[in-house]
Amino acid sequence: MKIIDTHQHFWNYDPKIHDWINEDMQAIQKDFLPADLAIELKENKVEACISVQAAQSLQETDFLLAQAKANNFIQGVVGWVDLCDLKMEQALEKYATEKLLKGFRHILQAEPKGFMLQESFIQGLKKLQANNYTYDLLIYAHQLKEANEMVKHLPTVPIVIDHIAKPNIKAGEIEDWKKEITGLANYPNVYCKISGMVTEANWNNWTAADLKPYLDAVVAAFGTDRILFGSDWPVCLVASTYSKWLNLVQNYFNTFSSSEQEAIFAGNAIKFYKL
Repeated sequence: MKIIDTHQHFWNYDPKIHDWINEDMQAIQKDFLPADLAIELKENKVEACISVQAAQSLQETDFLLAQAKANNFIQGVVGWVDLCDLKMEQALEKYATEKLLKGFRHILQAEPKGFMLQESFIQGLKKLQANNYTYDLLIYAHQLKEANEMVKHLPTVPIVIDHIAKPNIKAGEIEDWKKEITGLANYPNVYCKISGMVTEANWNNWTAADLKPYLDAVVAAFGTDRILFGSDWPVCLVASTYSKWLNLVQNYFNTFSSSEQEAIFAGNAIKFYKL
């Protein structure tokens, strides 16, 4: 079965640029480049990936595009652009011929309350759609209510939630997250990545049973035609190997039909990112 990893990162590690990688995450305080990922993909029979920004600069977008052009297994890039900049479209013009650039992301999890509801931000997202780009929504669970308000203004912008909106799996918090993410799933333009879960659980002691209620809720909300598999490599390495995470997701879906599994592991990615 074809597998596309819809969420991974590359970086030349810089403690200032990647200041979110704290001392508890020493395992990833180093460079991670396509040659490193290629080993993981080959071992796990993963055919291709989508590379997602981890720094907020146009230089990051250019860096990821350069990696994609040099490595055929990188089938798309989710870059960064200042969505609140009134001159944003000028930046988009620079990338008009970049077929590998599929969408953009902003690290909303670090922004203050109300950021998503700014008129300039909402207009920026509409400009993405006008230019045939997608948007990756990176938020914490407590920001879901605001995200629901935002999406009311964006009923046709293709949006995918990263890391199932980062519920606090370690503490077993689920009810509020479940209510709000189910609300977002009511919008047919919103998809969800099954990724980044192990890093929200107890890094050293998580089990498949800890994650199952959250997987159940996402599948119930989005169905099998709007969920995508992602590894969140190399961030996942603080809590799991690539293989362990992929195997968990495969085992969870192994009773689903072959067509549903094909959609989750590749088809939905092809549809959403226009691969």
